[in-house]
Amino acid sequence: MNLRRTRAIFQKEFRHIVRDARSLIMALGLPLLLLLLFGYALDLDVDRIPTLVFDADQSASSRALIQEFEGSRFFTIGFADSYARIEQGIDRNKVLLGIAIPRNYAKQVAAGEKAEVQFLLDGSDSNTASIALGYAETVVRTYGFKLRSNGENRGAGLKINVPVDARVRTVYNPTLESKHYIVPGLIAVILMIISSLLTSLTIAREWEMGTMEQLMSTPVRPAEIVLGKMLAFFLVGTFDIAISVLVGIYVFHVPFRGSVLLLAGSASVFLSGALFWGIFLSAVAKSQLMAYQLGMLSSFLPSFLLSGFIYSVDNMPPAIQVITRFLPATYFVTILKAIFLKGVGLEALWPQVMFLALFSVLVFFFATRKLKQKLA
Repeated sequence: MNLRRTRAIFQKEFRHIVRDARSLIMALGLPLLLLLLFGYALDLDVDRIPTLVFDADQSASSRALIQEFEGSRFFTIGFADSYARIEQGIDRNKVLLGIAIPRNYAKQVAAGEKAEVQFLLDGSDSNTASIALGYAETVVRTYGFKLRSNGENRGAGLKINVPVDARVRTVYNPTLESKHYIVPGLIAVILMIISSLLTSLTIAREWEMGTMEQLMSTPVRPAEIVLGKMLAFFLVGTFDIAISVLVGIYVFHVPFRGSVLLLAGSASVFLSGALFWGIFLSAVAKSQLMAYQLGMLSSFLPSFLLSGFIYSVDNMPPAIQVITRFLPATYFVTILKAIFLKGVGLEALWPQVMFLALFSVLVFFFATRKLKQKLA
């Protein structure tokens, strides 16, 4: 491999990127747009649950229970004058949770009997409904224990001592904000999509424009073409990485606890592999349209759905988990979340970094080989 010829390919491709305003805007503006769009749109926090309460008892005990829900940030309380109003609210998608307190609630509490409260949930979104039910059950359970410990039920003259005092300490994301979890993974997904899409058009465009025949008549080798084109887009990709990280820290306020050097090194390895993958697709495809479609199918869907960005890989079927082991985005999502939130170093992340490096080398080899076959 001749460095002089590689530099010439790099300069040629970089000039083409700078002169093509649409490609430059796509390369620099689209990652920022996607990060802001998905960062604000994707919110996995289940709070401010629209809740409608039908209090048929209208007693001090029922009002005390309602106050427990009003004091929680997870519920937005409204009141209904009948049981049917709750059902109407659920049918019209205005209410997620309904709470019905029966007439004899206060008498059951005063008598030390088991007082029943009914929850009605909109199960259209089963995941959100199960989380809302868990919150509601926790409020009722805590309130019931408070009644027992205060000796308000029948026959309780002494306070009940708690045998176990459980104190929860949440590490790495103490406020449990979903954006702290989403944004680092979103950076990996966006870089994978943009990188593969940008380079997936480069060689296919050369064939359609007829300039590939001119390259074939020169002494330049396939490896020099692949490496030179990758380096041109790599320079643009480094700006995308810097912009994405700064937006994550200063716009979405994601804590950054790790090493900047480790982040830069692992991001460079991942970016190289993603760019080589796009060049490989461009060498395989016969047109820019096909190359674009292959780039979208092989980057967007797997990275978004199977990388662990939103859905945990451990909860996926075993066959799908095997597929995720071959996706570079899976490993880079793990690296970014660990660097941002946990602040761990290379001693914990070296297997993921090694996979990304191996992926980059293998894709470079296959892209060079495929281009060589086409040139032959």
